[in-house]
Amino acid sequence: MLSLPQVPDLAEAPDLSDTEGCIQCQMGSKLVLFITGNCHWQCDYCPLSETRRDVDWMFANERRCETFDEVIEEARAMRATGAGITGGDPLMAKERTLEGISRLKSEFGSEFHLHMYTSIPFRPEVASEFADAGLDEIRFHLLGLDSERYRSTISACSEAGILTGVEIPCEPDKRDELLALLDDLRTFEISFLNLNELEITVGNHENMELRGFNLSTEITAGAAGSNELAYEMKSRVLAAEQGLPDHSDGITREPYGFHLKYCTSVFKDAGQLRRRFLRRGESVIAPHEVLTEDGTLIFGAIDADSDSKDDWIDELVDETGLPRRFLLWDEQNERIEMPLVVAEDIAEEIEDPVFMVEVLPTHERLEVTVVRLNTPEDNGIGSE
Repeated sequence: MLSLPQVPDLAEAPDLSDTEGCIQCQMGSKLVLFITGNCHWQCDYCPLSETRRDVDWMFANERRCETFDEVIEEARAMRATGAGITGGDPLMAKERTLEGISRLKSEFGSEFHLHMYTSIPFRPEVASEFADAGLDEIRFHLLGLDSERYRSTISACSEAGILTGVEIPCEPDKRDELLALLDDLRTFEISFLNLNELEITVGNHENMELRGFNLSTEITAGAAGSNELAYEMKSRVLAAEQGLPDHSDGITREPYGFHLKYCTSVFKDAGQLRRRFLRRGESVIAPHEVLTEDGTLIFGAIDADSDSKDDWIDELVDETGLPRRFLLWDEQNERIEMPLVVAEDIAEEIEDPVFMVEVLPTHERLEVTVVRLNTPEDNGIGSE
């Protein structure tokens, strides 16, 4: 069973200085375009699962796609205002990435915002290819926190008109290196530094154990100490911007010249993801379904095959007075779907199994809960 963390307050309003990519992600309106699972695999904290790691597949949100026509279908299904292009590393499938950027811009227009993640310091002349295709924003993941190897690529992207920045996880055992990175980045042509809380996932937990990391709380995948370090760095940048002494060492520093954004593990999982599910659910919800606060769809169901479905629907309409548009036969799962309240009302009158079903509003409609509402000895409609 998949459950989203239950937290009382997910309100992390965008800062005025946040990038458009961040703002749309926080709204849940960005399509996640996983362009390839291929990568150089130099990061021991990579969160990717084995189903996506080192596999040259493309996904739009949770949907596996063979073509960009399918990617566009998914973007329409969630009413996307933009897309975040990720992997693996999109540069491992550069031509496919360029095609995707061009297709999405052509289909949805220049206002459809596209940002991309990469950890590869590609040749500076490639920057113009991405700019010409329509890339709006690029985020560099600095391998080994070695900023210098990215300098020329970052400059080329900025000069090409792409909003350019750095996005890295906040590793709690790299405090000195990360604080030093703040000063290193003063001389780079970047507009932002995004810090993500370091996550411990199925894909990286063995490596994280080797480094001695533990979960910070029971409701988050964040590594202990990551959150505190991120806020120390954010406080330092804000203090410098305001001309105030740093809280940790009392030194007053010159402004850094870039915006620092911090995103927590909880907000990524229970904020951005939930809002994306809610957005897609609002778009694809059927008359018999209810959209929950968690972004799942709930309905009732009765098992029915192709031979019995018409009789079942006729009997349900006659007995409940429910309009036929509120009854849907699911051929794949061989069941008749209906409003949950109707299923609950008739459960004790029907010998055949009646269920409450909860699904994610994704293309595959992954079931997260199935609960039987009656018991085998119940009698009534549909029994002999």
